[in-house]
Amino acid sequence: MFSNPVSEGRFYWVDSVSLPAVKYIIPGGQAHEKYKEILTTVGNWANSLKAKDGTSVPVIFRPFHEFDGDWFWWGASHCTKEEFTDLWKFTVSYLRDSLNVHNFIYAFSPDNRFNNEEEFLERYPGDEWVDMVGMDNYADLGRDRYDLETAAKKLKIVSDYAEKAGKLAAFTETGLESIPDTTWWTETLLKTMQMYNSKLAYVLVWRNDVHSSTHYYAPFPGHKSVPNFLEFYKHPYTLFEKDLKSIYQ
Repeated sequence: MFSNPVSEGRFYWVDSVSLPAVKYIIPGGQAHEKYKEILTTVGNWANSLKAKDGTSVPVIFRPFHEFDGDWFWWGASHCTKEEFTDLWKFTVSYLRDSLNVHNFIYAFSPDNRFNNEEEFLERYPGDEWVDMVGMDNYADLGRDRYDLETAAKKLKIVSDYAEKAGKLAAFTETGLESIPDTTWWTETLLKTMQMYNSKLAYVLVWRNDVHSSTHYYAPFPGHKSVPNFLEFYKHPYTLFEKDLKSIYQ
């Protein structure tokens, strides 16, 4: 997570301390040079990622995710559409053209606050600046409600746009904290992805926090959802790492 570069408050928006940083760090902003220094650190790290044969390692770079919400300092109520797209374009351009980072796959992923393609693309910077499109959605898959039909339609919007624009598509974040629903993997996640046969490169559930007894999203040995997860794992629709043979050749 990217802490606010111009104020306290870390990455979450905190009314009492946070500043709307986007307008400060885009070209012409008073903290623009500081942002370039931050990107230089990112670029140096990216260029250090090499395989044994010296080949650059590809990385999915997903900046400013869930930008349609208000909980992060780059959220929709803390910057204009133009400020956001200017920030995105500068970030990609500086990394790619000034720092020679060519192993990033740039992923655009709002939260689930869209209902059609126009809303999904409201803050889209343009096809030349994006390699992958995705969506984060916890709310429709059990956190706030179970609305698989709505979630599946949103995934289809993502998948359809990717196919039309020649991009990768992904379900960039989802999950159910603590996984209290023992059949969540097949009856919620799998059904959602299969409902409209969305073409997705991957689905990612959020982290397992080793410092918390409840903040986890993937099953572990002994967890009550393990049997259902194994059904999900063995299902013909899903692919896991061992199923991917020579993917870089």
